[in-house]
Amino acid sequence: MTLDLLISYGLGLLTAVILVASFRMRDSKRIREMLQRGPKERKTTISRAIEYRLSMGPFVAALGGGTGLSTLLRGLKSFTRNIVAVVTVTDEGGSSGKLREEWGVLPPGDVRNCIVALAENDNALKRLLDFRFDRGGLAGHSLGNLMRLAIYEQFGDFRRAVEEMNYLLAIRGRVLPVTTEQVSIVGETRSGVRVKGELSISDHGHELHKIWLEPKDAKPLKEVIVSLDEADIIVLGPGSLFTSIIPNLLIRKVAECLRHSDVPKVYIANLMTQPHETQGFNILDHVRWVSAAMGATPDYILVNDGDIPEPLVEKYRLDGAEPLYMTEEEEWELERMGCRIISGDFIRIMDENVVRHNGQALSEIIIRLCRELEDG
Repeated sequence: MTLDLLISYGLGLLTAVILVASFRMRDSKRIREMLQRGPKERKTTISRAIEYRLSMGPFVAALGGGTGLSTLLRGLKSFTRNIVAVVTVTDEGGSSGKLREEWGVLPPGDVRNCIVALAENDNALKRLLDFRFDRGGLAGHSLGNLMRLAIYEQFGDFRRAVEEMNYLLAIRGRVLPVTTEQVSIVGETRSGVRVKGELSISDHGHELHKIWLEPKDAKPLKEVIVSLDEADIIVLGPGSLFTSIIPNLLIRKVAECLRHSDVPKVYIANLMTQPHETQGFNILDHVRWVSAAMGATPDYILVNDGDIPEPLVEKYRLDGAEPLYMTEEEEWELERMGCRIISGDFIRIMDENVVRHNGQALSEIIIRLCRELEDG
C-alpha cells in the first residue's frame, strides 16, 4: 500500500513538473515571438493590451463645462474608456457666442474642449483645434469650432455633429451636449433684479437669490439619461458653479434622474472663488447651491487641502479670488447633510502662474472610490 502511494505521488509530481515546463516553454515562445516582431507590431500589441484594460474600467458620467471638466477628463482617460462627458450649452462668450448669434448653432466651445481632452494625443490635437484666426471674417474663431460648424451644416443636427467629432477623433469615451435646445440661463438677485445670459450671471452670481433656464421645459438628450442610468459613478465638476455645473442640473429630467439614482454622486469643489460669480462664497455655499438645483445632497465631495504658493494667492487676490479651504464648521455641517468629505492635494500649477486642478490626482480618487464601493 505504501509502495502504491509512493508511485502515485511520484507520477503526480512528474506530471506537475511536465505541465509547468510546458507552460514555461509556451510563455517563453510567446515572449520570443513578441521580441522578434518589429517595433510597429510590438506597439500594436501593447496598444491592444492598454485598450483592453481601459475597456474594463468603471463607467463614469461627468457633468460640467469649461476648462474644469476637460481637466478631469484628461486624467480619467488613463483609467477607463467608459466615460461620458455631459456638457452644458449656455456658453455665450468668444467664438462660441459669435457662432451662436450668427449661425443659430449651439455653442461648440466646451464640447470641443472635452472632445480634445479625451483624444489619444490631446496636446497635438489641442494646438491644432485651438488655433484662432486673427484677421478677416474668421477673426476670433477657432479651427475646432469651425469644424463643428461645418459638420453641423452637413448633417443639420447638433447632436449628430458632436457624435461625428467623437468618431472622427477616435476619443476615449463620449461627449454629449446636455440638450440640443437653445437655452439661456436666467437669475434673480436678492434685490429683485433679473439677469440673463452666462456673462450677466457670472457678473452677479454672488448676488443671486434664484436661478433657472429658459425655456424651463428644455429636454435632455435621451443618451444623457441612459448614460446617467448606466453609470457606476456620477461626477459633478470641477467648474464654475453657476455657468458650468448648475445649468446641467436645471434641466428637470436630469435632476430627477440624479435624485433617483442609487450610484454615488461626487461633487468636486473649486480651488478658488471666482470674481463676482462666487465672490465671498465658501465650500458649503457651493454645495448648498448644487444640492438645491439637484434636489439632493452629493454623496461625496472632493476638497483640496494642498497649499497654493503665497505669490499666486496674492496674484489671484488682486483679481478678487480667494482660495477655498474647508473649515471645521463646514465639515460638521456637510457631514450632517450626509455628504462624505475626501480631502487631498489636488493642486496643479501651470506656467508658474495659473492654479488648476490636478486631473490625474482627482481621477485616482474617483477610480479608487469605484473599486471600494464595488468590493463592498
